[in-house]
Amino acid sequence: MALTREESSPLFAGTAAGTLRLIFYLAMAVVLMVLDHRNGWLWRMRYATAIVVEPVYRLASLPVDGMHALGVAFADRRMLTEQNQRLREDLLLANAKLNRMAAVAQQNERLKELLDTQHSLELHVQMARVVGMDLGAYRHRIMINLGARDGIKSGQPVIDAHGVMGQIIDVLPTSSAVMLVTDPDHALPVVVERTGLRTIAYGSRNGEQLALPTIPMAADVRVGDKLLTSGLGGRFPEGFPVGEITNVAPAASGMFLEAKANPSADIDRSDEVLVLHDLAEPVGPPPPPSPAGPPSDEAPAPATTATVAHPTTLAPSGKPASAQTAAAPPEVPQP
Repeated sequence: MALTREESSPLFAGTAAGTLRLIFYLAMAVVLMVLDHRNGWLWRMRYATAIVVEPVYRLASLPVDGMHALGVAFADRRMLTEQNQRLREDLLLANAKLNRMAAVAQQNERLKELLDTQHSLELHVQMARVVGMDLGAYRHRIMINLGARDGIKSGQPVIDAHGVMGQIIDVLPTSSAVMLVTDPDHALPVVVERTGLRTIAYGSRNGEQLALPTIPMAADVRVGDKLLTSGLGGRFPEGFPVGEITNVAPAASGMFLEAKANPSADIDRSDEVLVLHDLAEPVGPPPPPSPAGPPSDEAPAPATTATVAHPTTLAPSGKPASAQTAAAPPEVPQP
């Protein structure tokens, strides 16, 4: 509420006493300013007063400082949490990329082995990718991404970089089914590399080994012997690795030896395989064999006459004449 003229402060009253009081206050202010400027009394007083008043200021600012500290703490915690989450995501992404690079490196190594196999053997093959697997108790088969549209036919052998995988049994337009060598219904003519013994390798129900149940009792078969395709039957080319014998024991009938072998091919790990095609038949007769022995520096002299054999006759002189020269006719006696 504003003060009326009658209720105004006596310091600003229009009387002589009010004017003298104003002058006195002004003079005191000037004196205090001069003394403070020269001796610093008011500064000391302010310093002492600040020592007393400062705890009051601190106590009054505690709620505000506490709220600010809590806000900063929560903000820092949230920022650290978000940063930690980003770092976790970056680490997972880096690990995923590293694993992917390792998988790509392994895949490149497998492809290199397949290409090396193709180039070293000069085979007519098609590379295929495994798109499905059926490794049950009675069926050991895989699906590849090549079919009739790619020229695939039933019966073609399938290999990987380490050995024989199996053969194609069913051809679809864009895919094919491959019976593995470990399938119970599969049989493969093989030969023991060390001794040349020919036998048959059958699949087994466990899907991990090959069975050779018809080995003669007197045969020399040992653990560690390598099995190769024998080429009999015309289905599989000769000389491809099939497996390695791991166990040899007499059969239950006592008439044969029975052996177990691990397949050479990576049955459950290969992602890329090769489908073999029939090699083209050679055109024309085979080339003549190279002459044996060291080469001769001098060419043989050409024959100038040819000898013609005749039955043995008596010459006019009474001596036998068995041959005459074809180049020189017989002399005719002159009359």
